[in-house]
Amino acid sequence: MEAFYIILLVGTVLVLTAAFSSLLAFRFGAPLLLIFLSIGLLAGVDGLGIRFENYSFTFMLGSLALAIVLFDSGFSTPVHSFRIAAIPSLTLASVGVLITSAVFACGASLMLGFSWLEGLLLGSIVASTDAAAVFFLLRIGGINIRDKVRSTLEVESGTNDPMAIFLTVALSELVATGQGFSGLNFSFLLLFVEEMGLGVLFGILGGMMIVWVLNRFTTDRGLAPIFVLALALLVFSFTGTMGGSGFLAVYVAGIYAGNKRMFAKQQIVRFNEGLTWLAQIIMFLVLGLLATPSQFPVILLPAIGLALFLIFVARPIAVWLSLLPYDYTQQEIGFVAWVGLRGAVSILLAIMPILSGVENGALFFNTTFIIVLVSLLLQGWTIRPVAQYLGLIIPPRIGAVDKVELDLPGKATHELVSYRVMKDSPVLLGERIPRWAMPSLVIRDGRSMRYQYAGRLREGDQVYLFVTPNYIRLLDRLFASRVPVDEDDADFFGAFAISPSRPAKELDAAYGPGLLAAAEQAMTVGELITHRLNGHADYADRMRFGSIVLIVRELDEHGHIRSIGISLEPVEPATNFPIFINMREIAHRIRDRLRKYRGKAVPGAGR
Repeated sequence: MEAFYIILLVGTVLVLTAAFSSLLAFRFGAPLLLIFLSIGLLAGVDGLGIRFENYSFTFMLGSLALAIVLFDSGFSTPVHSFRIAAIPSLTLASVGVLITSAVFACGASLMLGFSWLEGLLLGSIVASTDAAAVFFLLRIGGINIRDKVRSTLEVESGTNDPMAIFLTVALSELVATGQGFSGLNFSFLLLFVEEMGLGVLFGILGGMMIVWVLNRFTTDRGLAPIFVLALALLVFSFTGTMGGSGFLAVYVAGIYAGNKRMFAKQQIVRFNEGLTWLAQIIMFLVLGLLATPSQFPVILLPAIGLALFLIFVARPIAVWLSLLPYDYTQQEIGFVAWVGLRGAVSILLAIMPILSGVENGALFFNTTFIIVLVSLLLQGWTIRPVAQYLGLIIPPRIGAVDKVELDLPGKATHELVSYRVMKDSPVLLGERIPRWAMPSLVIRDGRSMRYQYAGRLREGDQVYLFVTPNYIRLLDRLFASRVPVDEDDADFFGAFAISPSRPAKELDAAYGPGLLAAAEQAMTVGELITHRLNGHADYADRMRFGSIVLIVRELDEHGHIRSIGISLEPVEPATNFPIFINMREIAHRIRDRLRKYRGKAVPGAGR
């Protein structure tokens, strides 16, 4: 019994240390997950002396924590983000993982002397990006980039784990049994299709089940998060039992449930956030405890070389080839290639060769651990500088908003929203609250009063309003603090603005000819941009047309373009090397080269 209390005491101290260290990480901008991992290393066998070698338990615990993280990732992903980036993200999560594994296998064969199959196994282990690391750096880190790029990274990190897990498990078995490439037959492909297909199917059905159960058992809000957690883990375990990918299923269930109206949804969101933090802390601490740093020096140099090869060669090649058919700029493809952080998932998968009985399984684990450390150190600390260098940081639409959304019982068509009046917000500068918003209560200096008797709102007031969900975004603008004026905003949004209702043929007449296709001549400028962006334009989207760039300056409450900026200078390439350019840009460059070649050939022909 005493041993139980000692284990519980040590575990609690480690978790508290990791939680308190997050305050320092936020202050100094350190990769928080690297802090968690480092605490586990310091407490391990080569640090404080805690000896922990239970690989099987670690894999089960890590899988459970990863399922929780993936469900919360899906739950907090808006459906419109999934729609605008689903196809390129799924391409990255499937084809991209395969290309990364194949290219990395070449480096592993050269630097570690692995066979190509062993190199492919190590490549599969490190091929997937870490959902926890990516979500933390992009959402909590406050990096404001285009929704399309952000959504691509988030959806990719949430969907590439099942592919990497499938490849790792299958290749571990092939290497351990000595079957080699002879084991890669048609049944291997069928098994993959079965796992992914069942994962999607049970994920959708599981999401429907979660919504149905929550909206019919509305007696206690305190039980709602417990129901959701238990049902999410039910989806995960049942799918795995039936031969599907439980990780894909729980992510899909999260996306479905998170985008539906549910009882006590705000309580569920807050519970999921706290639980996800706990799952990440425990997962990284345990993985850190499992490592033996004294074994690292033997393979340190080749492992660091492989980490750099993965960051600068394998991942960029995979991202470029995967996004080649899609309309991403050179800067955006370069940024997606850089944000390929490796984390707990790779270390977790590195346990599989040991559990499968692969010869030198510890070598896979130690190499992967060093690769993850290098990735978190190098990429985790440079995400914002790289985004700034590539010009992807976009000016904020609105300032800070202090808002709390409260659920109403039953199937109410309104929501209760509470705003704290911020300094310099429009409601303090004379803007009136619209009639469609129904303010009911103001809390000022600890005293509550009806809105009608509160008089002019003051800074720090807490205002409660009933409003339909479609208009909450407009209220955000009313209660937000003033956006700081940035001298670079004018450069980002162009020299001047035009109306989206102007005929697109005017652009062709002013900056052409040959700027637009014949079918595009009959469109308006707004329709032209939306058409080129596959039916969905977002804030700060940029589209090049010959020598000009059109920029989406503003959207209305329905997501339609309200204002368009024109920059007379085209988007500068991230590099003069012909890399990270999409198919459209390749076609433009080939066309320009042919025109130059013909222009030089004609004078010579006439002599």
